[in-house]
Amino acid sequence: MPEIIEFSGPVLTGPDTELQGLWSVDGVLTFVHPGRAPDRVLAGWVLPGLVDAHCHIGLGPGGPVDAATAAAQARADLAAGTLLVRDAGSPADTRWMQGGSDFPVLIRAGRHVARTRRYLRGLAHEVEPEGLVEAVRKQARDGDGWVKLVADWIDRQAGDLAPSFPAAVVRDAVRAAHDEGARVTAHCFAEDTLDQMLDAGIDCIEHATGLLPRHIPRFVEQDVPIVPTLVNIATFPDIAAQAQPKFPRYADHMMALWERRLERVGEAYHAGVAIYAGTDAGSVIRHGRIAYEILALHSAGLPMTAALDAACWSAREWLGVRGVQEGARADVVLYREDPRKTPDAVRQPSHVLLAGRDVR
Repeated sequence: MPEIIEFSGPVLTGPDTELQGLWSVDGVLTFVHPGRAPDRVLAGWVLPGLVDAHCHIGLGPGGPVDAATAAAQARADLAAGTLLVRDAGSPADTRWMQGGSDFPVLIRAGRHVARTRRYLRGLAHEVEPEGLVEAVRKQARDGDGWVKLVADWIDRQAGDLAPSFPAAVVRDAVRAAHDEGARVTAHCFAEDTLDQMLDAGIDCIEHATGLLPRHIPRFVEQDVPIVPTLVNIATFPDIAAQAQPKFPRYADHMMALWERRLERVGEAYHAGVAIYAGTDAGSVIRHGRIAYEILALHSAGLPMTAALDAACWSAREWLGVRGVQEGARADVVLYREDPRKTPDAVRQPSHVLLAGRDVR
């Protein structure tokens, strides 16, 4: 006999849409009464499972991690209510985690593509400009519809952030990914890198700390979303302090980017740029931090409903994964209070159900 779970509280099918009457029947959601008494009744505010749109399952500080560590990372995300992950680059092959009901739904971007010796050691597939297009084609075929470029990093000769690849080569690489049916996202810290990426027809920008007023109309016009990863940007002062003795220009630049981080995100949101929540967990940032990113977006000026939407309804729609809908998999998170009105409620989900199974 199928297990029936009744959700007795309000059901948020959208940021401003509240319904009553939802059940899980053998891990599948329905708004139609199943015709018999439930095996369990769960109270609380029901939302679709949260989305971490910039996460690195299978990645540690020094490169790929073993299967047990990757599984522990995924379980930490689950416990926080993250049931959908866009993995924004990992040197580990995590395809074994897909297709079941033990881990978050995982959309992989393959491995980062970076300039030789211009990124963290052991993380990326490193190439010179003449190899970028072919490397992007390979990662497009290896991933799940996404490719991740490292678009800028410190240039030690210049002593500051600089683009990783020539603009013309980036345009060719983005075009190649699109030919393969993949979207391209890019790690971008610096101001000028954003111009290069927008010129190339990029599909998403990670971090976007160099966002300036001149960029915002282009983001809106080209429908390019931003994943700010504010819990990671909070580490910039430590990075700057370590770099100051040898690379003072770079250190000052990183501090300037950090100082305007919240203002930039708020300006983008109010101008109509799509914002999605991502923690950048996997190397420096520990897993299970999605609530902190939601609250950081709220601190940056997003209304709490919009901050939740960045990790929930709109994020799922952007990634093409169903939320709380008839016949969808029962991937839901419950809170004792309405997180739209009580922001801190996102820190403590009362239940996290993956395919109808409580994983918290």
